[in-house]
Amino acid sequence: MLTDRRILLILSGSVAAYKALELTRLLRKQGATVTAVLTAGGARFVTREALAGITGQRVHDDLWAAEAEIGHIRLARWPELVVVAPASADLLAKMAQGLADDLASTILLATRAPLLVAPAMNPAMWDHPATRANMALLAARGVATVGPGTGAMAEPESGPGRLAEPEEILAAITALLAPAARPLAGRHALVTSGPTHEPIDPVRYIANRSSGKQGHAIAAALAALGARVTLVSGPVAQPDPPGVTVVRIETAREMLAACEGALPADIAVMAAAVADWRVAREAGQKLKKEPGAEAPSLMMTLNPDILATLSHHAQRPGLVVGFAAETEKVVEHAIAKRRRKGCDWIVANDVSGTVMGGDANTVHLITAAGVEDWPELPKGAVAERLAARIAAALA
Repeated sequence: MLTDRRILLILSGSVAAYKALELTRLLRKQGATVTAVLTAGGARFVTREALAGITGQRVHDDLWAAEAEIGHIRLARWPELVVVAPASADLLAKMAQGLADDLASTILLATRAPLLVAPAMNPAMWDHPATRANMALLAARGVATVGPGTGAMAEPESGPGRLAEPEEILAAITALLAPAARPLAGRHALVTSGPTHEPIDPVRYIANRSSGKQGHAIAAALAALGARVTLVSGPVAQPDPPGVTVVRIETAREMLAACEGALPADIAVMAAAVADWRVAREAGQKLKKEPGAEAPSLMMTLNPDILATLSHHAQRPGLVVGFAAETEKVVEHAIAKRRRKGCDWIVANDVSGTVMGGDANTVHLITAAGVEDWPELPKGAVAERLAARIAAALA
Protein backbone atom coordinates (compact mmCIF):
# COMPACT_ATOMS: atom_id res chain seq x y z
CA MET A 1 0.00 0.00 0.00
CA LEU A 2 2.93 2.35 0.73
CA THR A 3 5.53 0.56 -1.37
CA ASP A 4 8.57 2.77 -2.02
CA ARG A 5 6.89 5.86 -0.55
CA ARG A 6 9.47 8.15 1.09
CA ILE A 7 8.62 9.27 4.63
CA LEU A 8 10.73 11.48 6.88
CA LEU A 9 9.85 10.82 10.51
CA ILE A 10 10.75 13.48 13.09
CA LEU A 11 10.67 12.50 16.76
CA SER A 12 10.54 15.29 19.32
CA GLY A 13 10.67 15.11 23.10
CA SER A 14 7.87 13.07 24.66
CA VAL A 15 7.66 9.98 26.80
CA ALA A 16 5.37 8.62 24.06
CA ALA A 17 8.27 8.58 21.58
CA TYR A 18 8.52 4.82 22.00
CA LYS A 19 5.33 4.54 19.91
CA ALA A 20 7.28 5.92 16.94
CA LEU A 21 9.26 2.69 16.88
CA GLU A 22 6.08 0.67 16.35
CA LEU A 23 4.88 3.20 13.77
CA THR A 24 8.16 2.78 11.89
CA ARG A 25 7.76 -0.99 11.95
CA LEU A 26 4.24 -0.69 10.53
CA LEU A 27 5.42 1.69 7.79
CA ARG A 28 8.27 -0.63 6.82
CA LYS A 29 5.80 -3.52 6.73
CA GLN A 30 3.73 -1.50 4.23
CA GLY A 31 6.80 -1.08 2.04
CA ALA A 32 7.64 2.52 2.89
CA THR A 33 11.18 3.87 3.14
CA VAL A 34 11.56 5.71 6.45
CA THR A 35 14.34 8.10 7.42
CA ALA A 36 14.35 9.37 11.00
CA VAL A 37 15.34 12.73 12.46
CA LEU A 38 15.79 12.81 16.22
CA THR A 39 15.62 16.03 18.23
CA ALA A 40 17.62 16.51 21.42
CA GLY A 41 14.41 16.00 23.39
CA GLY A 42 13.48 12.91 21.43
CA ALA A 43 16.91 11.41 22.13
CA ARG A 44 16.02 11.49 25.83
CA PHE A 45 13.44 8.77 25.20
CA VAL A 46 14.52 6.85 22.06
CA THR A 47 18.06 5.91 21.05
CA ARG A 48 19.64 6.48 17.66
CA GLU A 49 20.56 2.78 17.59
CA ALA A 50 16.96 1.64 18.04
CA LEU A 51 15.75 3.94 15.25
CA ALA A 52 18.55 2.95 12.91
CA GLY A 53 17.83 -0.71 13.52
CA ILE A 54 14.15 -0.39 12.66
CA THR A 55 14.47 2.06 9.75
CA GLY A 56 17.54 0.44 8.25
CA GLN A 57 18.77 3.98 7.63
CA ARG A 58 21.17 6.41 9.24
CA VAL A 59 19.48 8.54 11.90
CA HIS A 60 19.98 12.31 11.58
CA ASP A 61 20.19 14.51 14.66
CA ASP A 62 22.80 17.27 14.18
CA LEU A 63 22.37 20.38 12.07
CA TRP A 64 26.08 21.16 12.38
CA ALA A 65 27.53 17.72 11.69
CA ALA A 66 30.71 18.10 9.66
CA GLU A 67 29.54 15.62 7.05
CA ALA A 68 26.10 17.21 6.76
CA GLU A 69 27.10 20.34 4.79
CA ILE A 70 23.72 21.25 3.32
CA GLY A 71 22.23 17.95 4.49
CA HIS A 72 19.16 19.62 5.95
CA ILE A 73 18.18 20.83 2.48
CA ARG A 74 18.67 17.37 1.00
CA LEU A 75 16.60 15.88 3.81
CA ALA A 76 13.93 18.53 3.27
CA ARG A 77 13.70 17.74 -0.45
CA TRP A 78 13.84 13.93 -0.18
CA PRO A 79 10.51 12.89 1.39
CA GLU A 80 7.03 12.68 -0.07
CA LEU A 81 5.66 13.27 3.42
CA VAL A 82 7.13 14.61 6.66
CA VAL A 83 5.59 13.12 9.80
CA VAL A 84 6.25 14.62 13.25
CA ALA A 85 5.39 11.95 15.83
CA PRO A 86 5.45 12.76 18.62
CA ALA A 87 5.06 16.49 18.06
CA SER A 88 5.82 18.34 21.30
CA ALA A 89 4.32 21.71 22.20
CA ASP A 90 7.76 23.25 21.70
CA LEU A 91 8.24 21.92 18.18
CA LEU A 92 4.69 22.86 17.19
CA ALA A 93 5.40 26.40 18.40
CA LYS A 94 8.60 26.51 16.33
CA MET A 95 6.67 25.33 13.27
CA ALA A 96 3.99 27.97 13.78
CA GLN A 97 6.53 30.78 14.21
CA GLY A 98 8.98 29.62 11.54
CA LEU A 99 11.90 29.13 13.91
CA ALA A 100 14.85 27.05 12.73
CA ASP A 101 17.45 26.47 15.43
CA ASP A 102 18.05 22.72 15.07
CA LEU A 103 17.95 20.08 12.34
CA ALA A 104 14.28 19.18 12.75
CA SER A 105 12.93 22.74 12.74
CA THR A 106 15.20 23.69 9.82
CA ILE A 107 13.90 20.78 7.75
CA LEU A 108 10.32 21.69 8.62
CA LEU A 109 10.89 25.25 7.45
CA ALA A 110 12.70 24.21 4.27
CA THR A 111 10.59 21.28 3.09
CA ARG A 112 7.99 21.49 0.34
CA ALA A 113 6.49 18.12 1.25
CA PRO A 114 3.11 17.78 2.99
CA LEU A 115 3.28 17.77 6.79
CA LEU A 116 1.47 15.53 9.28
CA VAL A 117 1.79 16.17 13.01
CA ALA A 118 0.77 13.88 15.88
CA PRO A 119 0.72 16.08 19.01
CA ALA A 120 1.72 14.66 22.39
CA MET A 121 1.83 16.68 25.60
CA ASN A 122 0.33 17.25 29.04
CA PRO A 123 -3.42 18.12 28.95
CA ALA A 124 -2.78 21.60 30.38
CA MET A 125 -0.22 22.28 27.64
CA TRP A 126 -2.62 21.04 24.95
CA ASP A 127 -5.45 23.24 26.27
CA HIS A 128 -3.24 26.34 26.64
CA PRO A 129 -4.35 29.22 24.38
CA ALA A 130 -0.85 29.44 22.87
CA THR A 131 -0.94 25.81 21.74
CA ARG A 132 -4.48 26.21 20.42
CA ALA A 133 -3.41 29.28 18.44
CA ASN A 134 -0.37 27.47 17.07
CA MET A 135 -2.49 24.51 15.97
CA ALA A 136 -5.01 26.79 14.30
CA LEU A 137 -2.21 28.57 12.45
CA LEU A 138 -0.69 25.28 11.27
CA ALA A 139 -4.09 23.99 10.16
CA ALA A 140 -4.65 27.17 8.15
CA ARG A 141 -1.36 26.46 6.38
CA GLY A 142 -2.53 22.99 5.42
CA VAL A 143 -0.67 20.96 8.04
CA ALA A 144 -2.58 17.71 8.72
CA THR A 145 -3.12 16.48 12.29
CA VAL A 146 -3.83 13.10 13.83
CA GLY A 147 -4.87 13.00 17.48
CA PRO A 148 -4.23 13.69 20.22
CA GLY A 149 -6.19 11.10 22.15
CA THR A 150 -7.56 11.33 25.66
CA GLY A 151 -6.42 9.20 28.57
CA ALA A 152 -3.90 8.67 31.33
CA MET A 153 -0.54 10.40 31.05
CA ALA A 154 2.93 9.64 32.36
CA GLU A 155 2.13 12.12 35.11
CA PRO A 156 -0.74 11.21 37.47
CA GLU A 157 -3.13 13.16 35.25
CA SER A 158 -5.62 12.31 32.54
CA GLY A 159 -7.08 14.26 29.64
CA PRO A 160 -6.47 15.19 26.01
CA GLY A 161 -2.86 15.12 24.84
CA ARG A 162 -1.99 11.44 24.39
CA LEU A 163 -0.07 10.58 21.24
CA ALA A 164 -2.32 8.83 18.72
CA GLU A 165 -1.81 5.09 18.47
CA PRO A 166 0.58 3.90 15.74
CA GLU A 167 -2.31 2.35 13.78
CA GLU A 168 -4.14 5.69 13.78
CA ILE A 169 -1.05 7.53 12.54
CA LEU A 170 -0.51 4.88 9.87
CA ALA A 171 -4.10 5.36 8.67
CA ALA A 172 -3.56 9.12 8.45
CA ILE A 173 -0.33 8.61 6.48
CA THR A 174 -2.05 6.19 4.12
CA ALA A 175 -4.89 8.65 3.57
CA LEU A 176 -2.37 11.35 2.58
CA LEU A 177 -0.02 9.23 0.44
CA ALA A 178 -2.30 6.60 -1.01
CA PRO A 179 -5.73 8.11 -1.69
CA ALA A 180 -6.44 5.17 -4.01
CA ALA A 181 -6.26 3.05 -0.85
CA ARG A 182 -9.35 4.83 0.50
CA PRO A 183 -11.83 2.05 -0.23
CA LEU A 184 -14.76 3.78 1.44
CA ALA A 185 -14.55 6.94 -0.68
CA GLY A 186 -18.07 7.92 -1.72
CA ARG A 187 -19.67 5.94 1.10
CA HIS A 188 -21.65 7.44 3.97
CA ALA A 189 -21.11 5.93 7.41
CA LEU A 190 -23.33 6.56 10.43
CA VAL A 191 -21.69 5.90 13.81
CA THR A 192 -23.10 6.29 17.31
CA SER A 193 -20.88 6.75 20.36
CA GLY A 194 -20.91 7.33 24.09
CA PRO A 195 -23.71 7.02 26.64
CA THR A 196 -27.14 8.58 26.72
CA HIS A 197 -28.39 10.62 29.68
CA GLU A 198 -32.01 9.97 30.59
CA PRO A 199 -33.36 12.71 32.89
CA ILE A 200 -35.07 11.92 36.18
CA ASP A 201 -35.59 15.56 37.11
CA PRO A 202 -33.87 18.81 36.06
CA VAL A 203 -30.62 17.87 37.84
CA ARG A 204 -30.45 14.05 37.86
CA TYR A 205 -30.25 11.47 35.13
CA ILE A 206 -29.72 7.76 34.40
CA ALA A 207 -26.47 7.00 32.55
CA ASN A 208 -23.65 4.49 32.22
CA ARG A 209 -19.85 4.50 32.21
CA SER A 210 -19.32 4.66 28.44
CA SER A 211 -16.52 7.09 27.53
CA GLY A 212 -17.11 7.17 23.77
CA LYS A 213 -13.49 6.20 23.06
CA GLN A 214 -14.39 3.17 20.94
CA GLY A 215 -17.16 4.84 18.96
CA HIS A 216 -15.08 7.94 18.26
CA ALA A 217 -12.14 5.77 17.17
CA ILE A 218 -14.41 3.88 14.75
CA ALA A 219 -15.65 7.14 13.26
CA ALA A 220 -12.04 8.30 12.76
CA ALA A 221 -11.02 4.96 11.22
CA LEU A 222 -13.89 4.99 8.72
CA ALA A 223 -13.09 8.59 7.79
CA ALA A 224 -9.44 7.64 7.24
CA LEU A 225 -10.62 5.07 4.68
CA GLY A 226 -12.45 7.79 2.79
CA ALA A 227 -15.99 7.54 4.16
CA ARG A 228 -18.14 10.57 4.83
CA VAL A 229 -18.93 10.02 8.49
CA THR A 230 -21.80 11.28 10.62
CA LEU A 231 -21.06 10.67 14.31
CA VAL A 232 -24.05 10.86 16.64
CA SER A 233 -22.54 11.24 20.09
CA GLY A 234 -23.91 11.27 23.59
CA PRO A 235 -22.23 13.38 26.30
CA VAL A 236 -18.50 12.54 26.20
CA ALA A 237 -15.18 14.26 26.84
CA GLN A 238 -13.59 12.93 23.63
CA PRO A 239 -12.36 15.44 21.02
CA ASP A 240 -14.24 15.42 17.73
CA PRO A 241 -12.52 13.16 15.18
CA PRO A 242 -11.06 15.26 12.33
CA GLY A 243 -13.09 15.37 9.15
CA VAL A 244 -16.20 13.94 10.80
CA THR A 245 -19.65 15.57 11.14
CA VAL A 246 -20.64 15.37 14.81
CA VAL A 247 -24.24 15.54 16.03
CA ARG A 248 -24.48 15.86 19.81
CA ILE A 249 -27.46 14.45 21.69
CA GLU A 250 -28.44 13.68 25.28
CA THR A 251 -31.20 11.06 25.29
CA ALA A 252 -31.94 7.82 23.44
CA ARG A 253 -34.93 9.40 21.72
CA GLU A 254 -32.73 12.24 20.48
CA MET A 255 -30.16 9.70 19.26
CA LEU A 256 -32.78 7.80 17.27
CA ALA A 257 -34.06 11.01 15.69
CA ALA A 258 -30.51 12.06 14.77
CA CYS A 259 -29.77 8.63 13.25
CA GLU A 260 -32.92 8.67 11.15
CA GLY A 261 -32.13 12.23 10.13
CA ALA A 262 -28.70 11.11 8.89
CA LEU A 263 -30.11 8.46 6.55
CA PRO A 264 -29.54 7.29 3.88
CA ALA A 265 -26.22 5.69 4.78
CA ASP A 266 -24.21 2.80 3.42
CA ILE A 267 -22.87 1.76 6.81
CA ALA A 268 -24.23 2.03 10.35
CA VAL A 269 -22.06 1.18 13.36
CA MET A 270 -24.09 1.44 16.54
CA ALA A 271 -21.31 1.62 19.14
CA ALA A 272 -23.15 3.83 21.66
CA ALA A 273 -24.14 2.41 25.03
CA VAL A 274 -27.76 3.51 24.88
CA ALA A 275 -29.75 3.40 28.12
CA ASP A 276 -32.37 0.64 27.85
CA TRP A 277 -34.83 2.44 30.12
CA ARG A 278 -35.89 5.93 31.12
CA VAL A 279 -38.25 7.16 33.78
CA ALA A 280 -41.83 7.11 32.55
CA ARG A 281 -42.49 10.63 33.82
CA GLU A 282 -39.67 13.14 34.26
CA ALA A 283 -40.17 15.37 37.29
CA GLY A 284 -40.53 19.05 36.45
CA GLN A 285 -38.78 20.12 39.64
CA LYS A 286 -35.90 18.65 41.60
CA LEU A 287 -37.03 15.70 43.72
CA LYS A 288 -36.46 16.71 47.33
CA LYS A 289 -35.25 14.48 50.14
CA GLU A 290 -37.65 15.13 52.99
CA PRO A 291 -36.78 14.13 56.60
CA GLY A 292 -38.34 10.77 57.39
CA ALA A 293 -39.80 10.32 53.91
CA GLU A 294 -39.30 7.18 51.82
CA ALA A 295 -37.07 7.27 48.75
CA PRO A 296 -39.13 8.06 45.64
CA SER A 297 -40.16 5.17 43.40
CA LEU A 298 -39.21 5.56 39.75
CA MET A 299 -41.55 4.02 37.22
CA MET A 300 -39.45 2.97 34.22
CA THR A 301 -40.34 2.60 30.56
CA LEU A 302 -38.41 1.21 27.61
CA ASN A 303 -36.35 3.46 25.39
CA PRO A 304 -36.59 3.06 21.61
CA ASP A 305 -34.44 0.26 20.19
CA ILE A 306 -32.16 2.17 17.81
CA LEU A 307 -30.30 -0.87 16.45
CA ALA A 308 -33.49 -2.82 15.72
CA THR A 309 -35.14 0.26 14.21
CA LEU A 310 -32.28 0.86 11.76
CA SER A 311 -32.00 -2.86 10.97
CA HIS A 312 -35.63 -2.87 9.77
CA HIS A 313 -35.81 0.70 8.46
CA ALA A 314 -37.18 1.58 5.04
CA GLN A 315 -33.80 3.25 4.41
CA ARG A 316 -31.81 0.46 6.02
CA PRO A 317 -28.04 0.89 5.54
CA GLY A 318 -26.39 -1.83 3.49
CA LEU A 319 -24.31 -2.98 6.47
CA VAL A 320 -25.61 -2.59 10.02
CA VAL A 321 -23.17 -3.32 12.84
CA GLY A 322 -24.31 -3.47 16.44
CA PHE A 323 -22.40 -3.67 19.71
CA ALA A 324 -23.09 -5.99 22.63
CA ALA A 325 -21.66 -4.95 26.00
CA GLU A 326 -21.95 -8.03 28.21
CA THR A 327 -20.77 -9.13 31.64
CA GLU A 328 -21.43 -12.86 31.21
CA LYS A 329 -21.91 -15.37 28.37
CA VAL A 330 -20.56 -12.68 26.07
CA VAL A 331 -20.56 -14.58 22.77
CA GLU A 332 -23.76 -16.51 23.50
CA HIS A 333 -25.72 -13.36 24.31
CA ALA A 334 -24.27 -11.50 21.31
CA ILE A 335 -25.26 -14.27 18.88
CA ALA A 336 -28.82 -14.12 20.19
CA LYS A 337 -28.81 -10.32 19.99
CA ARG A 338 -27.77 -10.33 16.33
CA ARG A 339 -30.68 -12.58 15.44
CA ARG A 340 -33.14 -10.67 17.59
CA LYS A 341 -32.20 -7.22 16.32
CA GLY A 342 -31.83 -8.15 12.65
CA CYS A 343 -28.42 -6.51 12.17
CA ASP A 344 -25.65 -7.95 10.01
CA TRP A 345 -22.78 -8.02 12.52
CA ILE A 346 -22.40 -7.71 16.28
CA VAL A 347 -19.20 -6.64 18.00
CA ALA A 348 -19.30 -8.22 21.45
CA ASN A 349 -17.11 -7.27 24.39
CA ASP A 350 -16.90 -8.11 28.07
CA VAL A 351 -17.41 -4.90 30.05
CA SER A 352 -17.20 -6.44 33.51
CA GLY A 353 -13.64 -5.07 33.92
CA THR A 354 -12.18 -1.71 32.91
CA VAL A 355 -13.25 -1.62 29.25
CA MET A 356 -15.70 1.22 29.80
CA GLY A 357 -13.45 4.26 30.08
CA GLY A 358 -10.30 2.23 29.39
CA ASP A 359 -7.99 2.35 26.40
CA ALA A 360 -8.05 -1.32 25.36
CA ASN A 361 -10.74 -3.74 24.28
CA THR A 362 -11.10 -7.47 23.61
CA VAL A 363 -13.90 -8.11 21.15
CA HIS A 364 -15.58 -10.92 19.26
CA LEU A 365 -17.01 -10.24 15.80
CA ILE A 366 -20.22 -12.18 15.24
CA THR A 367 -21.46 -12.50 11.66
CA ALA A 368 -23.66 -14.95 9.78
CA ALA A 369 -20.47 -16.88 9.00
CA GLY A 370 -19.54 -17.43 12.64
CA VAL A 371 -17.48 -15.90 15.47
CA GLU A 372 -14.06 -14.25 15.21
CA ASP A 373 -12.16 -13.87 18.50
CA TRP A 374 -9.86 -10.85 18.36
CA PRO A 375 -6.96 -10.38 20.80
CA GLU A 376 -6.85 -7.51 23.27
CA LEU A 377 -6.00 -4.37 21.30
CA PRO A 378 -5.94 -0.62 21.86
CA LYS A 379 -9.34 0.79 20.99
CA GLY A 380 -7.81 2.62 18.05
CA ALA A 381 -6.50 -0.69 16.68
CA VAL A 382 -9.91 -2.33 17.18
CA ALA A 383 -11.42 0.52 15.18
CA GLU A 384 -8.85 0.16 12.37
CA ARG A 385 -9.45 -3.57 12.15
CA LEU A 386 -13.23 -3.18 12.12
CA ALA A 387 -13.05 -0.44 9.49
CA ALA A 388 -10.88 -2.66 7.30
CA ARG A 389 -13.41 -5.49 7.63
CA ILE A 390 -16.24 -3.15 6.70
CA ALA A 391 -14.33 -1.92 3.64
CA ALA A 392 -13.66 -5.49 2.54
CA ALA A 393 -17.32 -6.44 2.98
CA LEU A 394 -18.50 -3.53 0.84
CA ALA A 395 -15.82 -3.94 -1.86
